[in-house]
Amino acid sequence: MEINIVWSSWQRLFLACWCTVILVVALQLACHAQTPVKRYTVKDGKMMIELSKKIRAAELDTFLVQFNLTDVGFKQFFQSNSSDSLQQQGWQIDQSLADKVVFSKPLQVFEHIKSPVERIVLTEKGKGGTVNFGMINRGVVFGYNRFRNRMAFPEQDSVVTFYLRNNGQARKVYLAGTFNKWVPDALPMAKTDSGWIALVPLQPGKHWYKFLVDGSWTTDPDNLLKENDGRGNTNSVFFKTNAIFRLSAYQNARRVYLAGSFNNWAERDLVMNKTGKGWELPLYLAEGTHIYKYIVDGEWHHEPGKTETVPDGYQGLNSMLRIGKPYLFRLEGYPDAKEVFLAGSFNTWRDFELVMKKTPTGWELPYTIGPGNYEYKFKVDGRWVLDPSNPVKVGNRDGNGSSYLILGPNHTFRLKNHAKAKDVFLAGDFNNWDPNALRMKREGNDWVFSVHLPVGKNRYKFYVDGNWIIDPGNKLWEQNEYGTGNSIIWVE
Repeated sequence: MEINIVWSSWQRLFLACWCTVILVVALQLACHAQTPVKRYTVKDGKMMIELSKKIRAAELDTFLVQFNLTDVGFKQFFQSNSSDSLQQQGWQIDQSLADKVVFSKPLQVFEHIKSPVERIVLTEKGKGGTVNFGMINRGVVFGYNRFRNRMAFPEQDSVVTFYLRNNGQARKVYLAGTFNKWVPDALPMAKTDSGWIALVPLQPGKHWYKFLVDGSWTTDPDNLLKENDGRGNTNSVFFKTNAIFRLSAYQNARRVYLAGSFNNWAERDLVMNKTGKGWELPLYLAEGTHIYKYIVDGEWHHEPGKTETVPDGYQGLNSMLRIGKPYLFRLEGYPDAKEVFLAGSFNTWRDFELVMKKTPTGWELPYTIGPGNYEYKFKVDGRWVLDPSNPVKVGNRDGNGSSYLILGPNHTFRLKNHAKAKDVFLAGDFNNWDPNALRMKREGNDWVFSVHLPVGKNRYKFYVDGNWIIDPGNKLWEQNEYGTGNSIIWVE
């Protein structure tokens, strides 16, 4: 009897412990199940963002990257509880509850969203409410197409034949992409015996596209290249090529790769296609000078024949391809110099590569680079020299800065009504925020400076007599990590 009583007490204790364990586990599971709210929707003509007040920093970062909201001001709101930057960009707080905050932003005059593609169009807003298309080309140096079980779309001159295989039962098929501002019914496709085709004139570069089959959006099932636009939409990618690499030698090789400055010399990224005459690979290449080599069964070779070459730094040669018009670099004087090299940001400062030619008055070298802003120097008999004919200097390379070249300026900054200022400089993303590099020129009561800006969003400020100020003539700005704000300009 006594034994039964003792056993029952331990039993009760055992059950109590297990109940406690089960309760703790249940509470933990409940806590984990209550994932912080992070939601993006479109409703009643507005973009709606719903975020938990307890969202972790890592989860917030992931959400902002997914929907391309990193520069809007949500992170600053959760860090400082300040909504100034959000309000400057058109966002407002609809609800602020104990556990979550709901933000919204009107979609201009549009009242509804019918498709993911329309969401792409309506959320890519620039200054003044305009839509920024072609932003995917920003910073694209090269690209190539990869299709499943077939070659890329046929090209003739500037016209590309888009092809959607099968879908024989479909009634209407349309093609849309960045090349037609995603208008869903502007490019009807013609039915063939094996699918649908559409002929589209394209400029060389990177293009997003989709098919609209009987009202349903779909990516290209044959295209292996797909990208997310940062807002939950996946698009097929097509590169309109402008260069074909051909290698007629080494026809008995088992595998040939192409590598160069355009893909950071990655050895096994670009597999060349075997043809009846050798090997070839079509690529899109941005305007500029590209150096490259072929890797034939593991051995590196420059292209034999008539191509230009430059030293590779290992007592060998690299082949060189130019796309675009050359710019003539000149250095006057130095008649007694034995060798002069040109180097800069355009060739990753390879100071042994670009040998300048001597002239009766100095040294010169034509070099092809596309529109942009570039740092450069001359190396005269082992000593770095700035360009004496160029007053614009930036940075602090080797203690005395670098000459700064602006090719194809596409925007003029203007600071108005600062007649009393003595020195005004322009700084931003485009010159690594150097406050003493781009000295603005005075025009009456204003200060001006022209520079090349890449497509997309660019941040900038003015440095006036030692003080940073945002542009008083530009209402578009965002908060920065110092709480002083940066002005913003969009380039289409």
